[in-house]
Amino acid sequence: MITIADKIIKKTKRRLDWRALVIFLPGFLFVFIFTFYPMAKMLVMSFFDWKIGFNQVSPFVGFKNYIDVLSDPIARLSIVNTFAYAFVTVPLQIVIGLLVAVLINGIVKGSVGFRLGYYFPVISSWVVVALLFRYIFSNFGLLNYFLVDILHLSSEPIGWLSSRWSALFAAMMLGVWKGVGWNMVVFLAALQAVPKDQYEAADIDGANRIQKFFMITLPNIRGTMLFVIIMLSIGAFNTYTPITVLTGGNPAHQTEVVLTWMYFKTFNAFKMGYSAAFSVIVAIIIILITITLFSLSKWKRRD
Repeated sequence: MITIADKIIKKTKRRLDWRALVIFLPGFLFVFIFTFYPMAKMLVMSFFDWKIGFNQVSPFVGFKNYIDVLSDPIARLSIVNTFAYAFVTVPLQIVIGLLVAVLINGIVKGSVGFRLGYYFPVISSWVVVALLFRYIFSNFGLLNYFLVDILHLSSEPIGWLSSRWSALFAAMMLGVWKGVGWNMVVFLAALQAVPKDQYEAADIDGANRIQKFFMITLPNIRGTMLFVIIMLSIGAFNTYTPITVLTGGNPAHQTEVVLTWMYFKTFNAFKMGYSAAFSVIVAIIIILITITLFSLSKWKRRD
């Protein structure tokens, strides 16, 4: 038999459910309006020759936009440049960030100052920092001044931003310099969570610092490492400001990355459907990279 107490509990649960719904509804609406709806709209746009304007008709073109993206040499070049940017910046940020975190973790006094110093580039403006790097790598910038006038390693200024790989190198150095601080903070939090008794046991066994790092530290921060790799990989595919400020995609679109080329096709060529299809392709690439990283992580854990 259902007692009065049971009825009261059920009514209370219903009230709590409605209250929870009221509390979470604004958040759900925000995510739906600004995340899920734009994603669905972008997917729909990728199958149309999308036109801007209320009276414009957007004809259905099927997979034509996807074919145009895959057959576009600049689009393929932008994907290659983005992968090159990721392959350089992601490992360097991880290695340098982890090294700095290990060093700061061993400092007893003054560690707060070092943390602030390394984290300052993270909170600085992308545009301001990119303008600074553009000055450093310009023909009459600081780097050429040292190479030509101070060290006399070159007889004339080097056009760092005038060729594809040297300009990408400048953007990569900017990305690494600005991202090390974030990696340092994440790794520092993971290092402080490593059990101290494991290091004490290793000291008793006579292990040195390198052995403790590879046998204790790295296995304990494996999850954090996976998180960092995924976030940095996604961030590499979202790079936009360094290329825009440093080169603008020049010379002849040779330094374009996926976001800069999408922007150009959207707001310069007004190819909305093309850009939407390119966005879907890039999203698929990021999903495949994430799945691959998770699979490799699980495979290593089984070993």
